[in-house]
Amino acid sequence: MSESQALAQAADLISQADALVVTAGAGMGVDSGLPDFRGTEGFWKAYPALGREQVEFHAIACPDAFRDWPQRAWGCYGHRLELYRQTQPHPGFEMLKRWGEKKPLGLAVFTSNVDGQFQKAGFDPNAIHECHGSIHHLQCLNACTTTIWPADGFEPEVDAAQCRLLSPLPRCSSCGALARPNILMFYDAHWLEEREARQATRMEKWLSRVRRPVVVEIGAGTAIPSVRRFGQRIVHEFGGRLVRINPRGKRGTDLPGHRAGQRLIAGLG
Repeated sequence: MSESQALAQAADLISQADALVVTAGAGMGVDSGLPDFRGTEGFWKAYPALGREQVEFHAIACPDAFRDWPQRAWGCYGHRLELYRQTQPHPGFEMLKRWGEKKPLGLAVFTSNVDGQFQKAGFDPNAIHECHGSIHHLQCLNACTTTIWPADGFEPEVDAAQCRLLSPLPRCSSCGALARPNILMFYDAHWLEEREARQATRMEKWLSRVRRPVVVEIGAGTAIPSVRRFGQRIVHEFGGRLVRINPRGKRGTDLPGHRAGQRLIAGLG
């Protein structure tokens, strides 16, 4: 099937739906200029200081990194936090939002991204499920309480060349221990799930009302398949149809979209 034929078929599926479910992985942010950390080389390209020390993503994206090397861990995550704060969502976000607003039952978002780009693009925060949490929220590293708080007051100053935090480390206001992002990390036994659980409950309540959903999946890989599995669940349990914008997709109506998600979203409009 040619790209134009796939676009036409996908546009038809979207037009027939009573609700739009946007499912998004790291590839969604590439057209906004965000790194997707595709493989070790992609991560080291974004953080050459860690590459020089052969520190792989899973070694910095874990609670032990915050315990053992807090300035380095927050150097990485502080840089990411500021990057996400400064990055403007590409126009594809607005196109998706506009489609969803035209649907009788509206739209919802399921994403493994922790960058907050959907909120920044104007999507209803109550219609977004961030299954891996959000870098814009913090928690106690020791989980001394179940409190999750916004990172708004934390302004990290980072030596990007060395991947080190120069400003004071964020602290838990209850016990004084180090604070960490409220993100599900590798080897993570203390991630506080309460915020994500509330989002999941709202999503399930909304899904119980839909009858003809269409899933538009963008930039979701298979290494950590949370996003793909959620979209497939919508297809199997709710009779949904799937439009996948991903070069490696094998199921649904697939559109070849490596680093071209914005263009293909526009082609569906």
